[in-house]
Amino acid sequence: MPENVLAERGPVLRSALSRCIGIPGEQFADEFWGRAALLSPANDDFADLFSAAAVDELVGRRALRTPFVRLAHEGDVLAPARYTASGGFGAEVSDQVSSDKVLAEFAAGATIVLQGLHRLWPPLVDFTRELVEELGHPAQVNAYVTPPSSQGFSPHYDTHDVFVLQVSGEKHWVIHAPVHPDPLKDQVWTDHRAAVAEAGRGTPVIDRVLRPGDALYLPRGWIHSATALGDTSIHLTVGISAYTRADVVDTLLSLVGDSAALRASLPMGIDVSDPDRLRPIVEATVTDLVAALTSEQDPVGLAARRLGARFDRDTRPEPVAPLATLSAITALSEHTTVRWRPSFGGRIDTAGDRVRLTARGTVLSLPVEAAPALHVLRTGDPVTVGSLPGLDLASALVVVRRLLREGVVVTSP
Repeated sequence: MPENVLAERGPVLRSALSRCIGIPGEQFADEFWGRAALLSPANDDFADLFSAAAVDELVGRRALRTPFVRLAHEGDVLAPARYTASGGFGAEVSDQVSSDKVLAEFAAGATIVLQGLHRLWPPLVDFTRELVEELGHPAQVNAYVTPPSSQGFSPHYDTHDVFVLQVSGEKHWVIHAPVHPDPLKDQVWTDHRAAVAEAGRGTPVIDRVLRPGDALYLPRGWIHSATALGDTSIHLTVGISAYTRADVVDTLLSLVGDSAALRASLPMGIDVSDPDRLRPIVEATVTDLVAALTSEQDPVGLAARRLGARFDRDTRPEPVAPLATLSAITALSEHTTVRWRPSFGGRIDTAGDRVRLTARGTVLSLPVEAAPALHVLRTGDPVTVGSLPGLDLASALVVVRRLLREGVVVTSP
């Protein structure tokens, strides 16, 4: 398995993932995802996603509050009071970002970190949603704005995968292999501070200046630090919270509550620190746990349902427009074009004379005659109300009105 590759730029593809990597998605999945760093020089132009003007807009006019903004200097996160202030009359909150204070700290060498841009900045809202659809894992986006010749954070690793997209300026990245591969969320780099520092003094795997259009992928655990060069550097960090086999285990362990044997108390007076006393209990517990898992009629289905519910909580579908949607419901006709709400997902099950749609906490039960229409809509392709199969026009209007009101479908131009 290669530790890094300088990916040659190929044909321009506009999928979200292709903007982050310079190789085919299948190759990335097989050789790099969760395994190795990937550098993709001159992969794309990210100016449509973010810019210096966007930074000024967010800092100066959007009244951001912590934690959507933070500042760091030479590896230390600054206290919010150094860059926030009261919103003034009509906005009496004490932690709105102060553009004056940010200017002072930025001029003194602080890095501006704009967090949660996948919820704040429209181009990144859409980009992140598309990337999540391709990866199957939740994602977030932060922007790092570093003044010339400044280092935001010292060598460290993250507990999530990242795509780094260089928007403007130049930044020198130094990457080292992990000292603790595949860390979980609670296995932070400070738990291995000495090993991380020692690794940071060794020979790097990647030592490269990122320029506008360059992209970098780092699996969780890979040690990195970066320094801006010559001019203000702006890059996006797309963080991927990859689900792991440990998450599957946690889901399966939720079955223990259904086992009387596993709910039983340990013996009175036991010394749980004594391995000899604990050994037979551990052995019996493993046996009972396996029995609990194998007695469950559908452990795979249970895991899928619970992980699916978690994914729904961790991600967002395409936003709906409440006012426009209500207007569309009022004006709905056979010529109205609708489509399944992007990233909404959903499962369609038919039982007897009913068809049930389950998605993101929504459960809709409809007459079975609506099943063909639901399956056509579920493909995601735009379709006119009057052309939905299996329903006459009056029934199609009733079904689509309900789907619009529940946020399952949206109107399409």
